[in-house]
Amino acid sequence: MTPLRQVRAGVLDIGYHESGPADGPPVVLMHGFPYDIHAYAEVAPLLAAKGCRVIVPFMRGYGTTRFLDAATPRSGQQGAFGADLLALLDALAIPSAVLAGYDWGGRACCIVAALWPERCAGLVSLNSYNIQDIAASAKPAAPENEQRYWYQYYFHGERGRAGLAQDRRALCGLLWKLWSPTWAFDPPTFARSAAAFDNPDFVDVVIHSYRHRYALVPGDPAYDGIERRLAVQPPILVPAITFDGADDGVMAIGGTAAHARHFTGPHQHRVVPGAGHNLPQEKPQAFADAVFELVTPSPT
Repeated sequence: MTPLRQVRAGVLDIGYHESGPADGPPVVLMHGFPYDIHAYAEVAPLLAAKGCRVIVPFMRGYGTTRFLDAATPRSGQQGAFGADLLALLDALAIPSAVLAGYDWGGRACCIVAALWPERCAGLVSLNSYNIQDIAASAKPAAPENEQRYWYQYYFHGERGRAGLAQDRRALCGLLWKLWSPTWAFDPPTFARSAAAFDNPDFVDVVIHSYRHRYALVPGDPAYDGIERRLAVQPPILVPAITFDGADDGVMAIGGTAAHARHFTGPHQHRVVPGAGHNLPQEKPQAFADAVFELVTPSPT
């Protein structure tokens, strides 16, 4: 995933990898927590070989992405993720792109697809409708699902912040194993992505993300307007393909097929056997094929 480029977009200087022809149909691939752009190390070449302009950015708090102003809150709220992706499209002068992602990155893609559908030519999202319902966050889930979210509750306290800051590699490596129990990744694969967690804003952004989604801390006022629009759980109108990994260790038991009610445009839901939470890195061909199904070729 080299060389890397940098672009000023909104409140960030975003690091990203780009491949494929500059005039190809644009595709933006968004990673999640705790992963990085190398989740798409195999997906990106597959799409570039088909003529797509492929852009893979580090999200806020990862890799070479930096805040432009020290005074900007290190927010990890969902509104910030959507705003960052929209700002990236603006900075790169991309009117519309196929947006694909999972976890935090899938949330950013879902937000842009829901609130700015004219900027999203198609959506690929792991775990389907990834927009948080913060107003309902205090409602308990089934116990077998609650235990999967232990790390989120850990981050609610200062002990969790200290644990993440003290040994982020060990903690994140554990999450990789728990969330993708059938993926036999090796230490170099994890180390390649773990370098992105050395970003100076990583801990602050992660902790804020897992506290804000439960309404435990306020958000950045700059995103109040976006958060109000997301609170009504807006539908997604654009063509969408959603995934579940059959072995996803953090997904709610039973999967996300029931999210279909949120997709009012063309929508397919697929379950991938042998895949966990990091689906594009575990099953790159399946993910790339879905993205390309939504790509509109550039006029010749």
